[in-house]
Amino acid sequence: MNIGRGDMTALINGKEIAQNLRNNLKLEIDNLRSSTGKAPGLAVVQVGNVAASSVYVKAKTKSAKEVGIEVIDHHIGEETTEKELLELVNKLNNQENVNGILVQLPLPKHINEQIILDSIHPDKDADGFHPLNVGRLSIASNNDENLLIPCTPYGCLLMLKGLEVSLSGMNAVVVGRSNIVGKPMAQLLLKESCTVTIAHSKTINLEDVCRNADIVVAAVGRPEMIKGDWIKKGAIVIDVGINRIEIEKDGEKKNKLVGDVNFAQAEKNASAITPVPGGVGPMTIACLLRNTTIAFKNSLK
Repeated sequence: MNIGRGDMTALINGKEIAQNLRNNLKLEIDNLRSSTGKAPGLAVVQVGNVAASSVYVKAKTKSAKEVGIEVIDHHIGEETTEKELLELVNKLNNQENVNGILVQLPLPKHINEQIILDSIHPDKDADGFHPLNVGRLSIASNNDENLLIPCTPYGCLLMLKGLEVSLSGMNAVVVGRSNIVGKPMAQLLLKESCTVTIAHSKTINLEDVCRNADIVVAAVGRPEMIKGDWIKKGAIVIDVGINRIEIEKDGEKKNKLVGDVNFAQAEKNASAITPVPGGVGPMTIACLLRNTTIAFKNSLK
């Protein structure tokens, strides 16, 4: 996809880019199966029955199987103790046919999420959240293809690189400072030689900070917080936010998915923008499959 053709705004199609990534992974996994007699294995652990978690797990499992990854499913009860969950993770750490481990968040309140995530072996960390993998990303001199990188920010980077513009020297503003998106996104952009600012909801004059950006990555978790006039003409907008808001349509109250950016306004200024839904979301799952495949290849060395 090329941008900058007249006044047309390019819509960054996450579904299409994710499908291309999955197609390439399927070919790679087919070749690996032929040469080694084995395929990547992904253990998916869900605790309890949170509806949103079940939807996400189903989507991840379906996509994994489609590309040839073998899924080992562990759906355990809400009453599972932290000790029992740690024992399961340890068992999976030592299971030869498991290359990636995904513990679906959120966990029940009586379980410390960070303790569980830290217990996953860094070489099997499909989400890329383990402190050792965070450290590896931080000190790497470039965006090493063999690293296990947090899925959502890596998906955002692939979308940016797919625009076929040089990111080097661009002013990039990441709105959001989470360990899952904001911080690793900043690291990835730095390695592309962007000048990076991490902003957040408490940033003074946030709108002016955004107006100076060639790239805005919105990951703050507030519906339509970033307005169209915060986006300078020709900027690229990556909207990570997924927020449910209530709207009235035909006299009825309905739920609507919106991002952290006011899309209708921002589209008028941006040269390229991701929609919500259909933007970043599909990329997150595709990059989870990528990490699992990388972990499998690393295990063969």
